[in-house]
Amino acid sequence: MTFEIDRDHGRTHALFILAVDKACTSTPSSSRGEMGSRYRTCLAFILLLAVVPRPSVSAQQHTVGAGSSLSVEDRARPFLTSPDGTFSCGFQEAGENAFSFSIWYTGAAEKTAVWTANPGAPVNGRGSRISFRRDGGLALDDANGTTVWESTTSGGGTAALTISLLETGNLVISDPSTTVWQSFDWPTDTLLPSQQLTKRTKLVAGYFSLYYDNDNVLRLLYDGPEISSIYWPTPGNDPFKNGRTTYNSSRIGVLDDNGAFVSSDNLGVNASDLGPGVKRRLAIDPDGNVRIYSLNASTGGWTVTWAALAQPCSVHGLCGPNAVCEYQPSLRCSCAPGYEMVDPRDWRKGCRPMFSVTNCSLQQASPEQQPRYKFVKMPHTDFYGYDLWYYQSVTFQYCKKICSENCLCFGFSYRLQGQGVCYPKSLLFNGFTSSAFPGNIFIKLPMDFNTSSASPASARRSTTGIACDPTVPVIVKESPGTLGRPRNGAEWPYLFAFAGVLGVLDLIFIATGCWFLSSKQSIPSSLEAGYRMVTGQFRRFTYRELKGATGNFKEELGRGGSGVVYRGVLDEGKVVAVKKLTSVAGGDEEFWAEMTVIARINHINLVRIWGFCSQSRHKLLVYEYVENESLDRHLFDTDRAALPWRARYRIALGTARGLAYLHHECLEWVIHCDVKPENILLTREFDAKIADFGLAKLSKRDGAGGGFQLSHMRGTTGYMAPEWALNVPVDAKVDVYSYGIVLLEIVMGSRISDQTTAGGERLEMSQIARALRQVVASGDIVPLVDGRLQGNFNPRQALEMVRISLSCMEERSSRPTMDDIAQALTACDDEDEHPAYRS
Repeated sequence: MTFEIDRDHGRTHALFILAVDKACTSTPSSSRGEMGSRYRTCLAFILLLAVVPRPSVSAQQHTVGAGSSLSVEDRARPFLTSPDGTFSCGFQEAGENAFSFSIWYTGAAEKTAVWTANPGAPVNGRGSRISFRRDGGLALDDANGTTVWESTTSGGGTAALTISLLETGNLVISDPSTTVWQSFDWPTDTLLPSQQLTKRTKLVAGYFSLYYDNDNVLRLLYDGPEISSIYWPTPGNDPFKNGRTTYNSSRIGVLDDNGAFVSSDNLGVNASDLGPGVKRRLAIDPDGNVRIYSLNASTGGWTVTWAALAQPCSVHGLCGPNAVCEYQPSLRCSCAPGYEMVDPRDWRKGCRPMFSVTNCSLQQASPEQQPRYKFVKMPHTDFYGYDLWYYQSVTFQYCKKICSENCLCFGFSYRLQGQGVCYPKSLLFNGFTSSAFPGNIFIKLPMDFNTSSASPASARRSTTGIACDPTVPVIVKESPGTLGRPRNGAEWPYLFAFAGVLGVLDLIFIATGCWFLSSKQSIPSSLEAGYRMVTGQFRRFTYRELKGATGNFKEELGRGGSGVVYRGVLDEGKVVAVKKLTSVAGGDEEFWAEMTVIARINHINLVRIWGFCSQSRHKLLVYEYVENESLDRHLFDTDRAALPWRARYRIALGTARGLAYLHHECLEWVIHCDVKPENILLTREFDAKIADFGLAKLSKRDGAGGGFQLSHMRGTTGYMAPEWALNVPVDAKVDVYSYGIVLLEIVMGSRISDQTTAGGERLEMSQIARALRQVVASGDIVPLVDGRLQGNFNPRQALEMVRISLSCMEERSSRPTMDDIAQALTACDDEDEHPAYRS
């Protein structure tokens, strides 16, 4: 039965009303007999009217068959309602003339969505339609006919399939014996009672997500455009200190009907109104916090009955870079002194400096030429993480001097907790102000910067719903490089103790130096600062520790030109990948130099590095363990199922973003030099993570000649740019060339180096490029795409990928940048189900 039939029922009902009106209306000329006859007829019509179907009856269906649909113009009625009336699904307003297809609690005053088919991709308020197609697929079509979302059942259905909204709020497509699709398997930002959160699902709200990590712990993650950061449970503790366990790999979390949320990692929390009979939901909100909400049956309003974070400003990334979050008593953001908002409408983009950032090459100048700085104090404020290193038992002035003399330091945190503790910052991120915080942050600004003319951000309402107030800074007007006495209540004890501290430090340095000499390890003085930074940010392992963690290097994960990778398990249960480097060109000095750069690299599409070992001839790196193997195994292994098109496009885009970060956004310009499918690792969600970038040669952005000279060729045959063989300085365009080859292989599903002519001869790159030009010119992409996809791909995306690949193979000067490529792929990205191309 369709809703068009329901409208017919409505017309029938109206005709009966007209008939009753005519039958029951008497005229002055009517006789007594006629009036009695009319009375009997009227009564019969009234009785008949009672059994005529009304529109409201058909609008309350909880199950419909194939062919049913609802247009957005009829959004006043639900598409389906659960049998007990608790849940409804249909069109819900998502903006001005914008609508989503959602499920909500019927009795709530605000129809807050508990599931949405098309988050972030609303459809037009006129001409859009949700349809349960005859092939068994539920599809949402926009006004222009484009399918913006559809269930994964499309194409395999039968006439026996029905769609139902259950009393649990689960939207289910099933046949008489089997459930073939359900909304509970595809949560958006909400978990309903009895709905499971699993290792394959997560709750997402903007840049924030609730998910099970590789160590089986339920976590909250900020995953921004440039930085990712876990902020719950307390990131500074190991899982056991946070009351969690890593020893249950089932990874399941459930909110029950009594308001208790129980997770397999030992997390158990209760709603404050624990007990049956209350309608609830657990949701991750746009402010990054996870809360349990309970519905007030009398008012229809929602009440927070549990929250993961008691302090809202504990959420990372909430106010963006160079900004500070404060709760007083509502959430407010403000820029650090010397910084201004990037976008007045959106605090998530943070703040940018109002001064010119110093070129680090100036740090090599004479003391007279070095830039001079002042520091602006922000009381009871800190920026969590991104410490270059930390010092204990030091004075305020010593901490300030360290930051003044380090180009990579943008400020420092100093606090007194029985001793002076100093945290120089490489990045001002995750800022917060709290009267309970025992320390202060000091923002580094050029000496000639006029802080009085820099007007702080005024209170505004941003698109994220966060209001912002200015922070009134206190300026510390002291010339850099001067070791005066610290300004704090314990200044005199530190003054008297300072000489003793220096003596102790001298002894430590002497002892450390002797140890290194005895073990035949020497760290060049030019790299001493980098050493301090690395040992503070990473964990430094001994060779014995890594030998034990890997079971004497027993389980090999892969190998390449730079070394062999083994699986390891650290003492705290964390699974890692340990790379045993076979050779480190240039010895310890180059190794330490590369490590100082690795310490500052952090991007969601780059493999995270947890630590390292440098002990005599042993050089090892400790990486995060990425569980879904490398791209080549999914792309070229014919015994596996074909990698779906959506996953391929995600991998291509993620890899482009990771390389763009290395080339354009790092403080140091990083060239990978060996981009290939084997160095692109995949998470369980098929997100790309680039490996081995830490072993690349480095160059300053403004290096002479725009490139750098290598002592020998690097890379893998088939992916190496032609300039490698020409003995000329190479630049980031060698990675662009390699990426173009990988991009083409993602489309084709086979190695480019394995392509042959009809006669069995291997194709030259010039022949391949000529064939690609013909494909781009004709637009006929079908013969080029991996046949194992059986036509299930997006032709627009495939053609754009081939066009980009062709441009990457041009002469070096004509190749695009990775930033250009990332932008082009983003423009073609479609996060929802793509329209399939079928040959």
